[in-house]
Amino acid sequence: MSAERGGVLLTGATGFVGMEVLARYLDHSDRHVTTLVRAADDAAARARLDAVLENLFGARAGRYRDRVNAFAGDVAAPGLGIDPRTRERLACSVSTIIHSAASVTFDLPIDEARKINVAGTRRMLELAEMAKECGGLDCYGHVSTAYVSGTHAGRYAESDFDLGQEFRNSYELSKFEAEQLVRSHEALPTKILRPSIVVGDSNSGWTAAFNVLYWPLRALSRGLFAAVPADPAAPVDVVSIDYVADAVYALCEQEGGAGETYHLTAGANASTIAEIIGRASRYFRRPAPEVLGPEEFAALPPASVAQDSALAAGRIYFPYFSIDTVFEDIKTRARLEPLGIVASPLRDYLDRLLDFATLTRWGKRPITRGEALAG
Repeated sequence: MSAERGGVLLTGATGFVGMEVLARYLDHSDRHVTTLVRAADDAAARARLDAVLENLFGARAGRYRDRVNAFAGDVAAPGLGIDPRTRERLACSVSTIIHSAASVTFDLPIDEARKINVAGTRRMLELAEMAKECGGLDCYGHVSTAYVSGTHAGRYAESDFDLGQEFRNSYELSKFEAEQLVRSHEALPTKILRPSIVVGDSNSGWTAAFNVLYWPLRALSRGLFAAVPADPAAPVDVVSIDYVADAVYALCEQEGGAGETYHLTAGANASTIAEIIGRASRYFRRPAPEVLGPEEFAALPPASVAQDSALAAGRIYFPYFSIDTVFEDIKTRARLEPLGIVASPLRDYLDRLLDFATLTRWGKRPITRGEALAG
């Protein structure tokens, strides 16, 4: 750990969003980055971080190794699992904190989701307060989710938060409660960053996470669905990982904007589920399944065993294909568009995502980010 001030502390660096944010800091700045990695000790944390660097950069990984450090820690543990003296030194060595670590599992029991997403955020805010007392915290970036909107229908602005909405699962509720904590720390220079559904890189198709949208696409590629429960006109807000990482990096590095919330979303460019199914069906040369409203779908006679199994596996994702919510992103676009950072519509890169998914057999034959970027 550098004794100099001005470093970046990043949690979640071994996760999909966090590793891409790490890549932006290493590629686009000369700042030193410290990562908090869940591991038995610092040596094991370093080994996990080195594996991430190899995944991200391939043969270029070595040139970045000296600029990034790893501490063994756990946001779910008291004191982040770090001894008090080391934690204080860490807090006083950084001027930017980006908290990306979270459980993104939709069906965790709420107590388990809160242990990671809420209590973990509370501990990171305590560290941010220590950094502020040292006199040098410029930004606390909190990676939330656009789906703190819960069941709210209609437009959901960046300034919106608690509109009396309910929540579909423990992920949404725990992320809402975590954001509530961040908002309560008004003296900190917080920036809340709300991505929607995050998919692979819009240029290479690379992804480290085959979930949410990928699940029904894979089932569709196998011809498992004669019908799916969704609203054909519902917007499905999808953003690529490169847009999200570029946005997080730019917003956390920009001066000003403390106390603001930013929607990293497709907004008005969101695709509909009917458009996604139509394009994917043509890609896989499969008949497009019928898109039925949830009530109409429930009235269908029993399907085949394979279809029933696929539908049961996807039950946690189907609600996201019948949402009547449009995420307003006016403030975000005002800050990012002058930098050339724009959320491309899914239709512009869906084929690249499917190329990568089929090439890797939906993650069973992994390809690193470094290999994907090298072609």
